[in-house]
Amino acid sequence: MNMIASDFKEQFIAIYKENIHREGADKLLDYLQSKSCDFFTAPASTKFHCSYEGGLCEHSINVYKCLKSYLESDRVKNGFGLEYSDESIAIASLLHDVCKTNTYTVSQRNVKNDKTGQWEKVPYYDYNDTLPYGHGEKSVYIISGFMRLTREEAMAIRWHMGFSGEENVKLIGNALRAYPLALALNIADCEASSFVEERKTK
Repeated sequence: MNMIASDFKEQFIAIYKENIHREGADKLLDYLQSKSCDFFTAPASTKFHCSYEGGLCEHSINVYKCLKSYLESDRVKNGFGLEYSDESIAIASLLHDVCKTNTYTVSQRNVKNDKTGQWEKVPYYDYNDTLPYGHGEKSVYIISGFMRLTREEAMAIRWHMGFSGEENVKLIGNALRAYPLALALNIADCEASSFVEERKTK
């Protein structure tokens, strides 16, 4: 793990321990740090946002910061009357993408060096999901193996992709209206991936 990824890991663990105290939370964190889980070294995507080692952890922290900022804004907190505990905010944001653990493998491909004109082998990420359970629902499934989620937390994580998901748009709209934390998490996820994080392509 490189130094930057290590720094994000420390941030993630600090935020997690400060805010999440639910029964089973310690076992989930142990799993995320175990040798059988690559949460802290995995990328967040193959070629778009945070597509590098440690990108998944970095993205999760960015979503946490965006979600807190959104929910604490006067327009949302006072105008809409939405209030969620620090624990719910941390759970929904930090863990929304645990479905991406153990799904990326490093491969090699030939790329021509523009400066030297020589072909060189460079690493890139392949996506190989060995537990094809969906996206948001897979995160809920993994988390629920360690600790209970409230219904709103589960719905927020399940529907965090919003209208970029593949489900029927009416179903997505109904979920986002019924569970405001889901809409807030979707907004935070979009803000983090599209604006906070540099989009990188190879």
